[in-house]
Amino acid sequence: MANTQYDGLIFDLDGTLWDSTQTIADAWNAAAAQFDFVNLTLTRQDIRNIAGMQYDAIYQKLFPNLNMEQRRQLQETAAKIELEYLQAKGGELYPQLQETLELLQAKYKLFIVSNCQSGYIETFLQYFDLQPYFTDIACYGDQSLPKSENIRAVVQRHNLQQPVYIGDTQGDYSASVQAGVPFILARYGFGEVESEVEQIETLSDLQELVRA
Repeated sequence: MANTQYDGLIFDLDGTLWDSTQTIADAWNAAAAQFDFVNLTLTRQDIRNIAGMQYDAIYQKLFPNLNMEQRRQLQETAAKIELEYLQAKGGELYPQLQETLELLQAKYKLFIVSNCQSGYIETFLQYFDLQPYFTDIACYGDQSLPKSENIRAVVQRHNLQQPVYIGDTQGDYSASVQAGVPFILARYGFGEVESEVEQIETLSDLQELVRA
């Protein structure tokens, strides 16, 4: 890790802090089963492939043959069932997440910015009792803002001078560039980044920042 004196670490969620793709696939399939106009069974890999996209755009990509009203009905039902499934089943935390957050929190303010629906980040935090580690969160579902704008909003709200965004997809990298924030790639996540960027192989690699 570069010896950079960050004052805020802003995390992506899916593919960076946890993997909830199986729970989401199960939830969306349960929602799809309620409509006779949907004839598609989603897999865990399908969910991984759309990770990082804005929540509305996901349904346009996965269900291009549905009209706007059908897509709206499916999205509203899936969103509700998704949160219910996550509250009951959770997802898979990446190794040493809590230990890493414990160390990082002693030196940095921690944040989460995701393109998810409203309530998703809160469900993640509540399920694993991780609320105390994070200073602030922001997501697409709250104000329909793109990730770059939400990153910028967090930076401004907390007057961060040397923030960094940690994510796992090209979309995450692009958002950080648009927000004017340095980027660290979580290589263990769902995607890849074409540009040369700083990388971590495991979440626990961030512990090196504390020792820097």
